[in-house]
Amino acid sequence: MIPFLLIANVITFGVFGFDKLQAKKHQWRISENVLLGLSLVGIVGAASGMLIFNHKVSKKSFLVKFFLIVLIDVVLLYRFIRH
Repeated sequence: MIPFLLIANVITFGVFGFDKLQAKKHQWRISENVLLGLSLVGIVGAASGMLIFNHKVSKKSFLVKFFLIVLIDVVLLYRFIRH
């Protein structure tokens, strides 16, 4: 399980970085739904990508959805630990 989560977080981090690069070049972008979907599994990579690349941090609607994803992850982790 840990190798899967590590790989998922690295990929998510890379996708956030790639999307920021695409945004700077005004080219094709990755949809917010894909970014949020990846965040569900790679929450640490997503948060790191948002902070390091300064990506999506000023978009309030994305942040609300992202924090809902964080809440879902916390609940799932709690349930996983309890069982």
